[in-house]
Amino acid sequence: MNLLRHSLKGLIEIQLDHAALDKLQWKDFGNGLSMARLAREGARELVLYRIKADADPKAFLKHEHIGGEFYLVLKGGIGDETGVYTEGDIVYLDPQSVHTPHGIGETVVLVLWPQGVKILE
Repeated sequence: MNLLRHSLKGLIEIQLDHAALDKLQWKDFGNGLSMARLAREGARELVLYRIKADADPKAFLKHEHIGGEFYLVLKGGIGDETGVYTEGDIVYLDPQSVHTPHGIGETVVLVLWPQGVKILE
């Protein structure tokens, strides 16, 4: 799997409006993981994930990104088979990439799926 990563640390400061986040329509998966859909057009989706500090390490299922995946860690961290990414990191995974991410601490991540996602488990 090819990976493109860059850190915006030192270039931007991320300040989340938690009251505004709480007003979004969150789908709670019951394992410490919640998702709010910000936009959807066809298979393209822009979502926010919120992961509790005590979330089940297996909250995310193994999945494939049909057209790749772009994400920006807004708070906390995300780990997967490719590494660990923290606040301010932008990550792009190639089309047909497969991974099983997990949150590191209380985490908020902005995710773009250009062509959707396919659950493999």
